[in-house]
Amino acid sequence: MKRQQGFTLIEIAIVLVIIGLLLGGVLKGQELITSARVRNIITTQDGVKAAYFGFLDRYRGLPGDYSGATVNIPNCGACQNGDNNGQILTNGAILESISAWEHLSKAGFVTGSYVYSAPAASTNTPVNPYGSLVQLIYDVQYQDGAAYPAVSLRHNLKTGNNIPSDILAEVDRKVDDGQANGGQIRFSTFGGAVNTGDVCFVAATGGWQSATSTANCGATTLF
Repeated sequence: MKRQQGFTLIEIAIVLVIIGLLLGGVLKGQELITSARVRNIITTQDGVKAAYFGFLDRYRGLPGDYSGATVNIPNCGACQNGDNNGQILTNGAILESISAWEHLSKAGFVTGSYVYSAPAASTNTPVNPYGSLVQLIYDVQYQDGAAYPAVSLRHNLKTGNNIPSDILAEVDRKVDDGQANGGQIRFSTFGGAVNTGDVCFVAATGGWQSATSTANCGATTLF
């Protein structure tokens, strides 16, 4: 009668070690991806904010709102001029929040090549790591304490939606106060993010939902 041979304890141990290494590699890879996305959002927000103030310092006007773009910005003869009222909003039919990216890129303050073509913002506006549009604008579409929208109009840079709440929590903790309803970084519904049922942040405390992540959240950096 032929004896059946099973796995030895050493063989089982080796298999378990290999499985553990594979799982550890997957988890570590996910952590690296998450960290990269957090850094990307922070770098983008800081970079555009620096570009905004750099443009203001050089041209004495705001990107998108600047009325001398076609004359003073290199290779910007076909750009749209703003109305120079100190607000990145609209100038007649011109959407200054889209035109801003062409002004900034032609002036050399941001990388990429953006050409104004409203309302086709999807092809003429930067996107976040999750593929959603960002926005530089003067509005009240941000959380201010318990109020949404806010009362005070501010220039702000929207991160865009589709960002998980735990990612925004880490971004906010790294560069601000960790609160979605206060500080420099606030919750925003731009792009379709919602906080129904406190899915993105807890309204009573202002804290982002970090332990239980929700995929479709968004924020903005106030200037």
